[in-house]
Amino acid sequence: MTTYLLAGGGTAGHVNPLLAVADALRDRDPGAEVLVLGTREGLESRLVPERGYELLIVDKVPFPRRPNRAAVAFPARFRRAIGQVRAHIASRSVDVVVGFGGYASAPAYVAARRERVPVVVHEANARPGLANILGARRAAGVGVAFEGTPLRRSRVVGMPLRREIVTLDRQALRAEAAEHFGLDASHPVLLVFGGSLGARRLNEAFGEGHDAAWRDVLAAGWQLLHATGERLELADPAADGYAVRRYLDRMDLAFALADVVVSRAGAATVSEISALGIPAVYVPYAVGNGEQALNAASAVRAGAAVLIPDAEFTGARVRSEVVPLLADETARARMAEAAASVGTRTGTENVVAMIDEALARR
Repeated sequence: MTTYLLAGGGTAGHVNPLLAVADALRDRDPGAEVLVLGTREGLESRLVPERGYELLIVDKVPFPRRPNRAAVAFPARFRRAIGQVRAHIASRSVDVVVGFGGYASAPAYVAARRERVPVVVHEANARPGLANILGARRAAGVGVAFEGTPLRRSRVVGMPLRREIVTLDRQALRAEAAEHFGLDASHPVLLVFGGSLGARRLNEAFGEGHDAAWRDVLAAGWQLLHATGERLELADPAADGYAVRRYLDRMDLAFALADVVVSRAGAATVSEISALGIPAVYVPYAVGNGEQALNAASAVRAGAAVLIPDAEFTGARVRSEVVPLLADETARARMAEAAASVGTRTGTENVVAMIDEALARR
């Protein structure tokens, strides 16, 4: 029996690909033991047990970014976390550690090396995190979601995606999706969303104020499905063909209905849209280290997507750039074809293949 330890968490961007790989390993070999390493504070503390996996706990020890009291305490705390993971590896006879980034991964990589257990690293973002930079140095296999990700000895394997996205038949579900959102399946749909919390810039450009462009989208003969986010309010004009939702509880149906997408550029979002072959306009989140613009870069280079900086995304920019795209069927067809060259639905299988290779070389 093979025992796998999958390490990662903190955010959905780390937890969801981890769970996709965990499901694939369990489905392939129900007798295998699939364990997950995470922290008490991260999203994994809820999602992993809900999915039926045992969660092994490691202390959350952030890397220090400036000289302060936390930096002084870091070495001792990190050694303690490594010891915790080494104890898990030894007591559960772990055969391979698979890291997806986040607080749990860094001590897992060091512990696995000291216990002589092979490591496989998956990096979801085009700009890798510190934990995966550390882990990639001596990993048996390194996979990345996007071309150009600067990790040593890495290969592009794509993103392990949610099962409902991998198996999605957009055409077969279009009528059901239109009914679900109160739209017409015979008319094209522009999907706008900024993640679960929403994106104020997108909301303002499409749905608020005198400059709002939702009327222009409808005037172009398109419908608009607009997810505003759970924390942002947006008045619903109750216009025919304009569906306003705070949250998309069925993302599979939203993608089934979408002919063009305008969204942020999180790693999972870009990977899912590309895998489904949907033309996209990305408006990267401007806060952080610029990783969202990098996530979208390969799709933009391939001609599958257009990128508009957050500060420039206004109702006027929608009218000058997005609305003309809606009217250009030839351009949209080229973008959809290009998406197939950068997107994949086999990210999960590719990561599992890397794990098998690491075990075979052990």
